Amino acid sequence: MSMFETVLVANRGEIAVRVIRTLRALGVRSVAVFSDADADARHVREADTAVRLGPPPAAESYLSAERLLAAAAASGAQAVHPGYGFLAENAAFAQSCADAGLAFIGPPAAAIDLMGDKIRAKETVRAAGVPVVPGSSGSGLTDGQLIDAAREIGTPVLLKPSAGGGGKGMRLVRDAALLGEEIAAARREARASFGDDTLLVERWVDRPRHIEIQVLADSHGNVVHLGERECSLQRRHQKIIEEAPSVLLDEATRAAMGSAAVEAARSCGYVGAGTVEFIVPGDDPSSYYFMEMNTRLQVEHPVTELITGLDLVEWQLRVAAGEPLAFAQEDVRLTGHAVEARVCAEDPARGFLPSGGTVLSLHEPSGDGVRTDSGLSEGTEVGSLYDPMLSKVIAYGPDRATALRKLRAALAETVTLGVPTNAGFLRRLLAHPAVVAGELDTGLVEREAESLVDADVPAEVYGAAALARAGTASAAGWVDPFSVPNGWRLGGEAAWTVHHLRVPGHDPVSVRTRLTPDGDVEVDLGGARGRSPLVSGRGGIGEPPAGPATVTLHHQGQTHTFHRAADWLGQDGHAWHVQDHDPVEAALTGAAHAGVDALTAPMPGTVTVVKVSPGDEVTAGQSLLVVEAMKMEHVISAPHAGTVTELDVTPGTTVAMDQILAVVTPAEEEAS
Repeated sequence: MSMFETVLVANRGEIAVRVIRTLRALGVRSVAVFSDADADARHVREADTAVRLGPPPAAESYLSAERLLAAAAASGAQAVHPGYGFLAENAAFAQSCADAGLAFIGPPAAAIDLMGDKIRAKETVRAAGVPVVPGSSGSGLTDGQLIDAAREIGTPVLLKPSAGGGGKGMRLVRDAALLGEEIAAARREARASFGDDTLLVERWVDRPRHIEIQVLADSHGNVVHLGERECSLQRRHQKIIEEAPSVLLDEATRAAMGSAAVEAARSCGYVGAGTVEFIVPGDDPSSYYFMEMNTRLQVEHPVTELITGLDLVEWQLRVAAGEPLAFAQEDVRLTGHAVEARVCAEDPARGFLPSGGTVLSLHEPSGDGVRTDSGLSEGTEVGSLYDPMLSKVIAYGPDRATALRKLRAALAETVTLGVPTNAGFLRRLLAHPAVVAGELDTGLVEREAESLVDADVPAEVYGAAALARAGTASAAGWVDPFSVPNGWRLGGEAAWTVHHLRVPGHDPVSVRTRLTPDGDVEVDLGGARGRSPLVSGRGGIGEPPAGPATVTLHHQGQTHTFHRAADWLGQDGHAWHVQDHDPVEAALTGAAHAGVDALTAPMPGTVTVVKVSPGDEVTAGQSLLVVEAMKMEHVISAPHAGTVTELDVTPGTTVAMDQILAVVTPAEEEAS
């Protein structure tokens, strides 16, 4: 069998860069596709050639099968790799590729169609002897039938879209009285994400663990599994940390689950790389249940690659080209341990709302058992149109403790200056005692999230901000050693330089800093001492001694933004406050307009639902609007009882962060 000459990658971001890397290694010509928003994206620059699809909205670019097929024809591609997300699990697209004479680097359309319908998938694998989660049966259930099934199973239950995956549209319902409202929300999100609002309901397993098995099948009847991945660390049903192998499974359970996954793949005529997902009671690993099959490459595939030594993208290509697998089940060896963290554009300090901005400075760790899969580059604009995942940082070691330690260190090095991310949160999560001990379950992150969000600004950051404020280099980039305020003195130890800072709501802060001979910043802040390399900053370099208006700094996975404020002057005539940690409620951002009565957008996005009209009377906590960004919904509720006196948006309105959406005037104000 001969390998393809040209492959079109029908995706974007880190997965497109990842696929292109293997294509280059195999000597295969790569074709990238892009929307107008991604014209200068990293995946476009790294491909051998690129084709424009259309405007930024995904429906007019990455989700347009017609435009993707036209791009394949124009570029001379013989095959299409769908990546994951977008059309990767779209049976119609896979069939359209086949009809156009293109190899779809994934399973047959029939297998995608069968396993993409969670209801039919459960029935199929059950018939093959694979245990499944108890739940509703039948497709196309009405709201009433879903409610009846949920009551029969008994709460808590999990509502799941029959189409799609990735946690989109999934709702955990513990109160039967809320079933109607949650079903409506799940249908709405499923329709928006997958174009299909069919739902099923399953029994919820308390403190479950999420274990998935990687399978690989060729067109010659060979199917093997490549061991498991543990994906129990999740937030809002989205995986954020994955590892291989799982500390939960012994060899006997691993073999049994692997065999069940192979049978599930055989039951649908699977070809290519896929993942069979199981839910496992933490107190009884032998009682595992099939949840679903992902008919594509998974985000977390690197951890499997690191412990098996196999390139899964390469084997996707070889299988699609008609090659048989070159190894049998007994040849698969799992060596060492690997852990992956998903770095996303979201702000943990603001309830994990999607973030955005321009990547001003970028550092991604590598080497010594550390790998970063990323679609970022300096200057990348991160908006709200696409998925919030920016990159994946993966660490490998001979054992789990080593892999965890390397990953924590790698996340501390990860810099995406200008775009708030969850890197610091992930680093703290990996140090949590339960995670270190391997005592995981899918609810752990939600239970511990508040304690893992660090609202304190370290002394090192204050010191680095003060140093950056002073200005340490000329615009030409040359540093005059006699003009740098570093406290250096001939024949003696460096002297301290004093800076005065003020944080809103706190007493003024005096920060002493000095540069050490090896270029570190030594800090003394109110008795707290610290020592850290000068962290990446924007604004201090090349500015006059008076200092920049804004300094953005990165420190151990956290981004901190400092603003100079003329009305908050310190003893040296300049004072600073910390934007990221201002003690100001989000509702007060529109205070100049209407105080706490104003409801503002918590993130940049699109208004998808408006449930009220001007003049409507509402109760405290009533759901009024829904804003969606990066495939995530956020419900805007009434802060108090009153009347909707202003409504500035309609469904489809694009809004900026903190933009005023509506005003609810309290009842007591109306009476007065």
